[in-house]
Amino acid sequence: MRKTILSLLALLCFSGVEAQSQTQSRKIQDINIRDPFILPVEKEGVYYMYASSSTQHEGKYYGGMVAYKSRDLENWEGPVRVFDVAHDNWITGGVWAPEVHKYKGKYYLFATMNTDITWKGGTCNGAKYTLRGTQIFWSKSPEGPFVAFEDKMPATPIDHMCLDGTLWVEDSRPYMIYCHEWVELLDGEMKLVELKKDLSATVGEHKRLFSASAAPWGTGSNTEPKNYVTDGCFLYRTKIGKLLMIWSSFGKDGYAVGIAESTTGKVIGPWRQQTKPLYEKHGGHGMIFRDFEGRLCLVLHAPNSPSGKERAHIFEIEDLGETLRLKGEITKY
Repeated sequence: MRKTILSLLALLCFSGVEAQSQTQSRKIQDINIRDPFILPVEKEGVYYMYASSSTQHEGKYYGGMVAYKSRDLENWEGPVRVFDVAHDNWITGGVWAPEVHKYKGKYYLFATMNTDITWKGGTCNGAKYTLRGTQIFWSKSPEGPFVAFEDKMPATPIDHMCLDGTLWVEDSRPYMIYCHEWVELLDGEMKLVELKKDLSATVGEHKRLFSASAAPWGTGSNTEPKNYVTDGCFLYRTKIGKLLMIWSSFGKDGYAVGIAESTTGKVIGPWRQQTKPLYEKHGGHGMIFRDFEGRLCLVLHAPNSPSGKERAHIFEIEDLGETLRLKGEITKY
């Protein structure tokens, strides 16, 4: 029996998340994670940190997600398995960049879905690549299980390569902001689409907000043709009502987190890029939350490479009204 249990646990080790007992406690610096997302649940006094974790069945990988739980942002228990991609989903491969948002009494998972690793690739608009898009799932609990809506299809266009969808609610209308991949476009785009009130499907047209090359701090690749990455978008409204978006691309010191601002205060923009990144030390894909002490926090992964070295770093940030500023790192490394 013990051998069987250990074998099952071993299957959970994939996409940078190590299998471990649900009751095991570890320091945040011991958790290998990319694209960390932290959801504070105040009524429980618990922070949930979500991470990708695929499983294997009959020689094939299926996407999934686990959650780590903490009361102090330093010591974490888990992981607890909270999501597995159904075998009849539109695609069933690895899950990237999971985000969980509370909305109208339920919890919604925004997950970047990929074809499984055995898929040979395909063509779209003349470019060859695997399918990728953001799909929305829901649950009554932050611990899942998260399930798909009836059509089991992505909220991003199926004929585009997209990732990193996030939720924003404005004037009681829900929207998804997401990245249209540089892999397809070379110059990645940030895009917007309105969602139905229950987040089950999109409403209206997908609209372009800006291209990655618009950021003055972005350097793009050293290749020809040059490409520019859009990644890891997250929105925040400042104390004076300014609407900001943090997002990641590559700058002079590697992977970075920049800030865009809406000149109208509305999600539709127009959007203008601030000249200086919020973080520029070879790490990124950040999101913003408030801890139980009221501090405004940024969590991101660093370093961005090599694979296996990524860790979640938490910084206190200051809301200056017009922009954001790092105050110092909370995590103890």
